[in-house]
Amino acid sequence: MPDDKTKRHPQDGQRVDINDPKEVSNWCNSLGVDEITLANAVHAAGTYIDDVKKYLGK
Repeated sequence: MPDDKTKRHPQDGQRVDINDPKEVSNWCNSLGVDEITLANAVHAAGTYIDDVKKYLGK
């Protein structure tokens, strides 16, 4: 989790942190999915965004 709360981009642009509400919101908007779908994808595919996108068919 970033120390600077004004940063609105993922701290690690290659991973999805489903424990950070702002990051979840950003990834949901970017991927066009809701929070539940994103969480399910992360649980199934792991935290790397490429794996999450592949799981989601994006």
